[in-house]
Amino acid sequence: MAEGYLTTHVLDTARGCPAAGLKIALYKVAGNSHRKIIEMVTNADGRTDTPILPKAAFAAGQYELVFFAGDYLDATGTPPESPRFLDQIPIRFGISDEAAHYHVPLLLSPFGFSTYRGS
Repeated sequence: MAEGYLTTHVLDTARGCPAAGLKIALYKVAGNSHRKIIEMVTNADGRTDTPILPKAAFAAGQYELVFFAGDYLDATGTPPESPRFLDQIPIRFGISDEAAHYHVPLLLSPFGFSTYRGS
């Protein structure tokens, strides 16, 4: 059984605070196929209440997190654009070590974002 798990943390760098209420979807990717595994919403700390991919479901492979930034920016009163520069932000990544904690944070502003493999 795998011992690893997947988490995220979203920070709103334009407002200087955690991005609370941001919807995230996780997909398993195989070739051109995407299968949705789960959809979650960030809490007041910009994290999900539980791991996005817990130990029981953790497996090696290709995955994609989709962050629904446009909906979040609309909800926080960020001046609207039509269309928004950033709407849905997909981050595709691979899991190769089934015993590791994978952390994929997102630093978000209305016109840019950054991510990295955290710990």
